[in-house]
Amino acid sequence: MIVHVVLFQPRENLPEETKARLLDDMRQAAATIPSISRFRVGRRVKHGLPGYETSMHDNYGFAALIEFEDAGGLTTYLQHPSHQAIGAHFTISAQRALAYDFEIVEELTAAAAGNSQISTPNLLRP
Repeated sequence: MIVHVVLFQPRENLPEETKARLLDDMRQAAATIPSISRFRVGRRVKHGLPGYETSMHDNYGFAALIEFEDAGGLTTYLQHPSHQAIGAHFTISAQRALAYDFEIVEELTAAAAGNSQISTPNLLRP
């Protein structure tokens, strides 16, 4: 599985209509790009405890997590016209943004079931 992770901070004083258009374009992409397995968007949660939260230099108020079966699905998404519409919004609407792609190793979910014999042969290979 490939997960496209986008962290973004909207510009201050961004008009509500612009925010609404961005959200609509995200919904459109999720509905029209067939290679998307799952598309989630959320607002940052702050817990106020000492540690990583207080050491962050940049604030990103929102995250988008887009999942694909494989790298080909990610490529299809990135080249799709609906993704191009989202990209245009980010250029205008985001004060800052980061995007990364990760190959997720499903075997790690076995730890939650109490399985201490987890095999991750490809996780640390480039």
